[in-house]
Amino acid sequence: MRKFGAPPWHEIETVVLDMDGTLLDLHFDREVWNRLLPQRYARALGHSIEAAQDEVAKRLGSARGTLKWYSLDHWSERLGIDVAALESELEHLVQPRPGAIAFLEALQRSELRVVLATNAQPSSMRRKLELTGIKRFFNDITCSHNFGACKEEASFWPAFTIKLEIDPNTTVFIDDNHSVLEAAQRFGIAHLYGIRYPSSQGPGLESGEFH
Repeated sequence: MRKFGAPPWHEIETVVLDMDGTLLDLHFDREVWNRLLPQRYARALGHSIEAAQDEVAKRLGSARGTLKWYSLDHWSERLGIDVAALESELEHLVQPRPGAIAFLEALQRSELRVVLATNAQPSSMRRKLELTGIKRFFNDITCSHNFGACKEEASFWPAFTIKLEIDPNTTVFIDDNHSVLEAAQRFGIAHLYGIRYPSSQGPGLESGEFH
């Protein structure tokens, strides 16, 4: 078990933050993908909900850890369901996590550079930024689709840090996805933190590797 502590803020220049499950409540995304999408898929094909849930989970699982997994356009084409429209139906669930705005306000008062790095499809990212108003807190905003690789993939990190001129040794990165944190760790991001409760309606996460 690693010994955890607060970031050494006197050594930090850049704070890189994930969006879904880190700043925003992951309950929205789980409702879209785990509940509403299987319901509509079952209705479209005349399947039972259980069969539709199994089929959707199987298809999504086959793409986990790749950019396709995060692409609304890809799954709309593959499943014949307009996923962007499903997001619109449930957009009232797009909410910041408790404490997220206060944290962003504190960062804004500091001299630190604050960067948003998300795997969300650009159109989905823009929708969520508009609904929550958090765009104003960032010096830079980027999504993995612009780099042709998601944050779980090794090729994302050198491209991301070079383009944004980020020094891994003076960077804090916070994400709810442990696979993403592991990829960032392998690349050499110095200070890594996870999220215990990414969804307000889901169980807490435990990790012996990340605080």
